[in-house]
Amino acid sequence: MAGSSGFLGSRLTARLRAGGHRVVRLVRRAATEPDEVSWDPGSGQLDPAAVAGADALVNLAGSAIGVDLGRLAIPIRPWTAHYRDVFRSSRVDTTATLARAAATADPRPATFLAGSATGWYGDAGEADVDEQAPPGEGFMADTCRVWEAASGPAEAAGVRVVRLRTGMPLDRTGGLLGPMLLPFRLGAGARLGSGRQWVPWISIADWLDAAVFLLERADIAGPVNMVGPTPATNAEFTRALADLLHRPAVLALPPVLLRLAIGEFGRDAVASKRVVPAVLNRAGFRFTHPDVRSALAAALHSPVPQA
Repeated sequence: MAGSSGFLGSRLTARLRAGGHRVVRLVRRAATEPDEVSWDPGSGQLDPAAVAGADALVNLAGSAIGVDLGRLAIPIRPWTAHYRDVFRSSRVDTTATLARAAATADPRPATFLAGSATGWYGDAGEADVDEQAPPGEGFMADTCRVWEAASGPAEAAGVRVVRLRTGMPLDRTGGLLGPMLLPFRLGAGARLGSGRQWVPWISIADWLDAAVFLLERADIAGPVNMVGPTPATNAEFTRALADLLHRPAVLALPPVLLRLAIGEFGRDAVASKRVVPAVLNRAGFRFTHPDVRSALAAALHSPVPQA
């Protein structure tokens, strides 16, 4: 697993180990533990023997959208030209390195779960978008296109590749939700712009269940939308979070101020993506948290308020 120390990777590692699986972590330093393998995705270096015969490869590596300053975490950072390059290369280089190793390993791994994001769809407006929708426009959509293409060598070699187009995983201890809690608790929670844009979300429990489900389902390949089954607008998300925290949320952050503060990502932050988990639904996956209120309540360990 690449990205095993990250927000999703650490949780999936724990989940798999609890289920009796052996997880080998790819690290960018000298390996010091039996469950570690050293690699250098920046220069494309990973010994194919390290992945030979693996049941699955998982790539959840990638630089964060936000800034972690200890107790103070900022959910999104200034989207400078330099950080755009870091953001893209941290995803594309890791995926490409794993895909090349998988393609030349003997025997090849059976499965490659390759991280991606719902940013693939760009600004899709009001339309439902499933896994068959083409990429949208903008930096995030272009990054996702290149990111997903980087897994091509493994796919061409016969490895089952599943591309995880993840929405916003909801957990109070991290991701994008964690840093949002302080302003909401202070009564400064705000919708973004009009709030009418659709926000892809998924509970962390459902994301983990879906990842394990996809590891076990050899008949599923290609893109999979890792999102909850009931789409929510930014206004609905904001209202549900404020209700759970028993705080008002009457403010609105104008898109122009968001773009001035963080640059190009401000446009992606207010893009509308009404993403539906068509592949998971057809495969019979059962969501524990089917709506955004129950998912947020689970993330906060709070009772679900009545709408």
